[in-house]
Amino acid sequence: MPTADLVITGSRVVTPDGEGPAAIAVAGGVITEVIREGPGPDARRRVEAGPFDVILPGVVDTHVHVNEPGRSDWEGFESATRAAAAGGVTTIVDMPLNCIPVTTTPEALAAKTRAAAGRSMVDYAFWGGVVPGNVDQLAALVREGVPGFKCFLAPSGVAEFPPVSAADLRPAMGRLADLGAVLLVHAELPGPLERAARAAAAYDRRRYERWLAARPQLAEQEAVELMVELCRETGCAVHIVHLSSVEPIVPLNTARRAGLPLTVETCPHYLFFSAEEIPDGATAFKCTPPIRERVEREGLWSALELGSIDLLASDHSPVPPALKALDTGSFADAWGGITSLELSLAATWTAARRHGFEPTDLARWLSAGPARLAGLDRRKGHIAPGYDADLVIWDPEASFVVDPKWLHHRHTVTPYAGRQLHGVVRQTFVRGVCVYDLERFPSRPIGMLQQRGRDKGEK
Repeated sequence: MPTADLVITGSRVVTPDGEGPAAIAVAGGVITEVIREGPGPDARRRVEAGPFDVILPGVVDTHVHVNEPGRSDWEGFESATRAAAAGGVTTIVDMPLNCIPVTTTPEALAAKTRAAAGRSMVDYAFWGGVVPGNVDQLAALVREGVPGFKCFLAPSGVAEFPPVSAADLRPAMGRLADLGAVLLVHAELPGPLERAARAAAAYDRRRYERWLAARPQLAEQEAVELMVELCRETGCAVHIVHLSSVEPIVPLNTARRAGLPLTVETCPHYLFFSAEEIPDGATAFKCTPPIRERVEREGLWSALELGSIDLLASDHSPVPPALKALDTGSFADAWGGITSLELSLAATWTAARRHGFEPTDLARWLSAGPARLAGLDRRKGHIAPGYDADLVIWDPEASFVVDPKWLHHRHTVTPYAGRQLHGVVRQTFVRGVCVYDLERFPSRPIGMLQQRGRDKGEK
């Protein structure tokens, strides 16, 4: 009798030990063996990757705005997770804002859980939110399996999720330190932003230079310095999201050498694009913080190479096209967010290969690091025995031109339109089930809720 439900073999399998030939045996949705020599055990089903294909651990994207419930006309679990599967993403962690209600109470978390159940092609988890006045809600959210909490230091763009001050953060961070939960921070301080906005008002609203001037690097730098001090004061683990400039790496590294629990991410769009190439009126590129100059982009690549950036995440933040002000090209009026969930693996690889990186680096940045941040690293992020069989068969040499009409997001306005990207996803497996196969979705939605500290997900 077969001892495995599934065996996947390939000549380039990326495990924690490196890249090489292997057979991956799967039973009950979990990897039971990784055999470096030979065909592996008998199995009910066998899949052989192509000679040029790489088998990666599934991407864990810890920065996704699904927007459901409440703003499902922007995106939703069905469309977002189909896009995820097509892009090699096997787990998403949804942000607590842009949905209504925002995920700042157990009741709101329950509403989001109901919205996702039975609609998700890939596994999912939820961040909670820290807003003024919800300190007493944090412990209950942690008990429900929330791995951490997002906050904004400046206005978020939606009234339902107001920013927090240092005075708000001290008690919240003290509580999170006791609970063992991480605080995710949109690190831009309002003071520098307000001063910059007044100066930027003189620019033409269509000029990208106006948006860049309105969100100066100084706002990011001072916000990171504040969070380092609050981390030192409270002992709360802090994660800086979507770093767009390299200067804050210096205080972060200094603090980490002193033993403070600080981590940081950047996003594919900060590594792929540069401000110099963004035309005036091209509002598909608008995001917060902004895509900065080429020198900042190359500095982020250097920080990745040195290990000073812990992980990559998409910051997928889609809206209906009308909110991107495509008709006027006004950066002042357009929503700040980039549609990118389906493209994050390919965009990262396209830029990474030019900088001399390997698929093993992708596994560290896009799988292992994010799984660790979300408290899922006992079962997600590696190809190893005991881990969920979340796998991507992917051709790093094949390329494609991004045609928005073929994307699976609800709305497909993206700055990657027309770009040639390398790295084509052939198949995506979630817990051993093929959820994407060469432009087909052969499975029903099988995504399960993943909760920190629990070995099994719940529907």
